Amino acid sequence: MDDRLIRFDVKTNKSGSLVPLESLKNIPFDIKRVFYIYGVDPEKKRGQHTQKTLKEVVVCLRGKCKIRLEDATGEKTFELDRPDTGLYIGPMVWREMSDFSSDCILLAVADQLYDEKDYVRDYQEYRKVAGLHG
Repeated sequence: MDDRLIRFDVKTNKSGSLVPLESLKNIPFDIKRVFYIYGVDPEKKRGQHTQKTLKEVVVCLRGKCKIRLEDATGEKTFELDRPDTGLYIGPMVWREMSDFSSDCILLAVADQLYDEKDYVRDYQEYRKVAGLHG
């Protein structure tokens, strides 16, 4: 699962740093939707769902959070705390985001517009649809 991390090329000069996110270059799909999450209570979890077909890359622009991913190959928790590193999340990967720092801003870029029908929000249903047992 470590191959899910994407290190972005940072352009830095005396006036600061810039990280370009480009469709089909450092983002492995055409970008159709961008959103960000902030102001999350550190005691709360976000996500707790999968999407059947959506692909996305998430980047922690400020602060830090943890993202637990699960799919047919197993599960792993990633701590995102760098604005130059993205985490690729493909279709049928369960995600749970937690341990948000009070200043966390989590950016997501996705290959599709929002579609509630693409979501599986029940964990047991996800395991059944994904063919996971036990």
